Amino acid sequence: MKRKLTIIIALAALLFSGCEDFLDRPVLTKMNDQNYWTSENNLRLFANGFYVNYFVGYNSGWGVDYAPLRGYYFADDFTQTGKQISFETQAPASRASTSEAPSMMTTYCGPSWNFAYVRKANLFLERIEAMKDEYLTEDAYKHWSAVARFFRGYEYSRLVSVFGDVPYYDRLINDDEMDLLYKDRDNRTLVMDAVYDDFTYVMANMRTSDGSAQYLNRYIAAGFISRFMLFEGTWQKYHLNNSEKAQKYLQMAADAASLVMTSGKYSFASDFRSLFGSQDLGGNKEVIMYRHYDAALQVTHHIASYSNTTESQPQSANLDLAKSFICADGQVYQSSTLPNANKLDLASMIATRDPRFEATFWDTPRKEASTLVYSDKFIDRIGPTFAGGTYPPEYGSNTNTNDAPVMRLGEVVLNWIEAKAELATLGGPAVTQADIDASINAIRDRPLDKVATDKGIVKTAHLSLANLPNDPDRDTDVPALIWEIRRERRMEFVFEHSRLLDIKRWKKYNYLDVTSNPDLHLGLWMNFPVDMPEWLIEAKVNKLKVQKADGTVVTYNGTNGADMVGYYIPENISARDAFTDRVYLAPVGVNQITQYTEKGYTLTQTPGW
Repeated sequence: MKRKLTIIIALAALLFSGCEDFLDRPVLTKMNDQNYWTSENNLRLFANGFYVNYFVGYNSGWGVDYAPLRGYYFADDFTQTGKQISFETQAPASRASTSEAPSMMTTYCGPSWNFAYVRKANLFLERIEAMKDEYLTEDAYKHWSAVARFFRGYEYSRLVSVFGDVPYYDRLINDDEMDLLYKDRDNRTLVMDAVYDDFTYVMANMRTSDGSAQYLNRYIAAGFISRFMLFEGTWQKYHLNNSEKAQKYLQMAADAASLVMTSGKYSFASDFRSLFGSQDLGGNKEVIMYRHYDAALQVTHHIASYSNTTESQPQSANLDLAKSFICADGQVYQSSTLPNANKLDLASMIATRDPRFEATFWDTPRKEASTLVYSDKFIDRIGPTFAGGTYPPEYGSNTNTNDAPVMRLGEVVLNWIEAKAELATLGGPAVTQADIDASINAIRDRPLDKVATDKGIVKTAHLSLANLPNDPDRDTDVPALIWEIRRERRMEFVFEHSRLLDIKRWKKYNYLDVTSNPDLHLGLWMNFPVDMPEWLIEAKVNKLKVQKADGTVVTYNGTNGADMVGYYIPENISARDAFTDRVYLAPVGVNQITQYTEKGYTLTQTPGW
């Protein structure tokens, strides 16, 4: 019987009660606690209460936190009409929460100042320890301890990525331990060293299988460990200039990814689109963990409906993202020999770019997208064909049931090759062609589905260390190989979890600055008289604009329709507010600092705030 990631969290509600002060810890319900910790099955049920927070998938119902497409729209890949979303300009009144519901601060891609799940993980560990002699085998004890340590490490990895320094707790804190309850923030390196120790234990002791690809196991955990350690390793390198710690964390990222890659359990056996639109990912060899949806159980989401070509996409792909896609001959568009590779209209890009471009975007301009570039990535090939009619439940509203990949091999191998490339810059072994073949080229060898091949789409040529693309748009701070690895990530993860976190850890928020990157405010090349003559109407006078190749802006005046050929400019677009490096980390709330002060303690504000 299939076990679901949409696990009941009622148990957590029984075990914890809320409170108004964020420093108050949920109180253990003693009656339930005394009777509960008596079997491995109950440990499993308690662990399931973590799943909805950490393995969100496409979320559920109308939920958007941590969901792709609708919940991730603050990056240099996407543009919207009007003013672009801005970073915070001042510390908020409060940043506290004790809710166990998944929540995400959009601009920081992570949680609020909330330690409920840290406490929950520590409680879990302590109860497992108490059960060890009477109720658990040694194998069960090690596995569930690893599960609890994994979730504690997961939560601290997210908190550190958002706030930097945070208070670290490795045990339950009693209500009368005021010096601990109100202790100041610990250095992020101390925290992440503790996370490193937890993850070391996880990879040595978690079961390699726990009955289902929807239940946490060593390979799933290793995939996430590769993600978090890559983040911290590159942060230590680019933000803190700490080569020693960078090497330590990057090596764990590479080792964790290698554990998955050498397991023999996973391979690139299906096409790209099937990863996101399938009703059942159970047999997909690339998928390491997934969240299953089932209408009969009323476990559904809405992400496919926003890929059905009818629903609006307020955030959509800009010219900067489009230019980053490699051509099918393995060259950048400026030097590709493919016919029309230098043309940046949608049809030409579909025909000449890496297959992931066609698998990610609808092949004609759509008015429903802010830039007219519509993403249909998170739906199968059938769903959009219902446009203009009635959508079946799996494609409309919030009744969608396509499964969500939670961790997949594509991410693991890209984490691995980036970690190895970064280690090479710190004195480690050089990346070899065999390394590239096992990662980037393995991805490029994915099968193509019939829809793609019928359009003439072909696999992208292999990346060769001896002949790396000569990209005139390469950031000169970045070595050519690492630039190509970053390009591969950008193509692979459009509208998923990673882009803002990537440019954050690379210390490249400047990519979000339209002053230095004007392509952020442009769509693709449009020939409105041919592609969208229905927009050459009175309602678009003084609104419809294009930018010519020489930078000249042409505004539609009702009579110059023939001249409306150029890069589309979304209506009323304007730059986000100016920002500085302080926005790499989030401020804590003023109220939280005041709460500390009132009790005679100090909570240090995030630097710069």
